[in-house]
Amino acid sequence: MKTIIALTILCCANRGTPTGGEIDEIAPSIIKSTPENYTLNFNSKEIRVYFDEYIKFKNLQKYLIISPPIDPAPEITPLGTASKYLEIKFQDSLQVNSTYVFNFGESIVDNNADNVFSNYKYVLSTGKYIDSLKINGSLKDALERITSEEINVMLYEVDSTTSDSIIYKSKPKYITKLVDSTGLFSLENLKKGKYLLIALKEENTDYVYQNASDKIAFYSEIISLPKDTGSYNLKLFKENLDFKFSRPKQSSKNSISFGFDGELEDYKINLISTVEESFSSKVVMNEAKDTLYYWHSSNKKLDSLLFEVTNNSFIDTLSVKLRNQEIDSLKIKALQNNYISFLDNILFQANTPFNKIDETKISITNNDSLEVEFKVSLDTFKNTYVFQFNKQEEETYNVKFLPGTFTDFYNFSNDTLSYSYKTKTYDDYGNLRLILRNVEYPAIVQLTTRLGEVKYEKIITSTGNIDFKHIVPSKYYVRVILDRNKNKKFDSGNYLLKSFPERVSHLDEELDIRAGWDIVQEFILK
Repeated sequence: MKTIIALTILCCANRGTPTGGEIDEIAPSIIKSTPENYTLNFNSKEIRVYFDEYIKFKNLQKYLIISPPIDPAPEITPLGTASKYLEIKFQDSLQVNSTYVFNFGESIVDNNADNVFSNYKYVLSTGKYIDSLKINGSLKDALERITSEEINVMLYEVDSTTSDSIIYKSKPKYITKLVDSTGLFSLENLKKGKYLLIALKEENTDYVYQNASDKIAFYSEIISLPKDTGSYNLKLFKENLDFKFSRPKQSSKNSISFGFDGELEDYKINLISTVEESFSSKVVMNEAKDTLYYWHSSNKKLDSLLFEVTNNSFIDTLSVKLRNQEIDSLKIKALQNNYISFLDNILFQANTPFNKIDETKISITNNDSLEVEFKVSLDTFKNTYVFQFNKQEEETYNVKFLPGTFTDFYNFSNDTLSYSYKTKTYDDYGNLRLILRNVEYPAIVQLTTRLGEVKYEKIITSTGNIDFKHIVPSKYYVRVILDRNKNKKFDSGNYLLKSFPERVSHLDEELDIRAGWDIVQEFILK
């Protein structure tokens, strides 16, 4: 008997990757709105806007502007899901004879491909007409090269009883956002009246000015519509805070920290408590923390200390409770890394106040073990010793402090300390010559990073070329500050005093400083 085995061969079609069709690049569109957009005599409790496909919100909280603000805020859906319509439900009645604008910005997208239905506005009026007045303008940061887009521009309705303090406690009548990074803005659908023009860069958006955290821009005159329709230029700045000492804290056995807000000027920290006759003190600044450290020499067991603190016209009485702690021993810290530039001084800081230095116990030698002449000075406010000396190319400098070189406020001294520093060649750095035109003096010329961090700075008081030598290769931006009050720093504005920041000019071009290159750059200030 024969067994027959049949083999069946299955042939499959060639396999490939399906194309999936064309990519959806079409934004959703509106089919209808109920009530219709730009409706008059609005008295409904809800609005529905229907689309031709499923939509969702993306960053609604970021983009949506309701002007004037509605309190309590309406409920707006869909949230977290997709729908073929958006809905606005009002929790309370709207003001009579008022125009409301819902600007959704870039928040409406389709559900499949996130195609944006851009800058949709729904406008309604609870009266017989839509308000149609308009103002526009531009805004720039007073100090920084880049102006943020997350800035609200606002109008506050004012009358004869309105004070400047309205922006600290009330919400505005009208709100808009900057259009884009160009800083342009437009306020539309405005009614006849008098207004205060303000812009805020807020840390927490509530449309109320918090000068401790927010930036502000303002137009100093009252705008009267329709007379003053036009374009307005604003400068955004962070106010200097009113000076205030915070409650002091014990930082160590013999130190007390005084945090502060505002600018230190003619400050004093006077001890009121009765202490021993030999009592002495020193004050040291920690710039990074806006803190003063009050160091004292008392060895008595004290429960508390009472101080009178002043700063110009500011005066206050503050107390601090004390507890037993270990006394601080002297620790020296070098503030530079191994490589130093030809412009650098060598800096050393301590955790307790320096009291004296013995220069005979210091040696700075080069690679050939030859002594290098140096000058040393103490910045008592920053508690930093500064060592200056001439540096040569491709050299190694060995710094040695013998025991007892440094003595602190409590008569503690250092053990042997050794540090080594190296230099590169001149060609490892770049040089920049700036030629300024239309500049007023004095001025502060700064080279900054893209984010505004100052890397190099010169104060200029007269005409002439400005040379920045031995610059670390990188990309820099040039900023020139007109130092109106000659205090060698940028002075911001003040809203209540109606003072504006000092004028700042930015070179448009980015400068690419390369190793071994000499660059000459003209800057015509506008």
